[in-house]
Amino acid sequence: MGHQASFHAPHGGADFLGWRVRAGETEIVYDDGVTRRMIWRVAAARGAEARLSDALRVAVGADRILPTLYDELKKRAISIERIQG
Repeated sequence: MGHQASFHAPHGGADFLGWRVRAGETEIVYDDGVTRRMIWRVAAARGAEARLSDALRVAVGADRILPTLYDELKKRAISIERIQG
């Protein structure tokens, strides 16, 4: 069984942002509720779950979720690789 955390935009949008562990790999999932679904693999995420959750929580509360997500991950030195979307 994997671990996960998810967040929904508080400003009434259908935006979803979360992280999950699948087959030993940590992934970030973004879905705008209409047309866009993106998935990134997190490099060296072991032990970084709290930092990752904090970054996602800040990003989903922002008006521009994706640019904020990239900024928050960079601040926390969490590197990602896009695998879908």
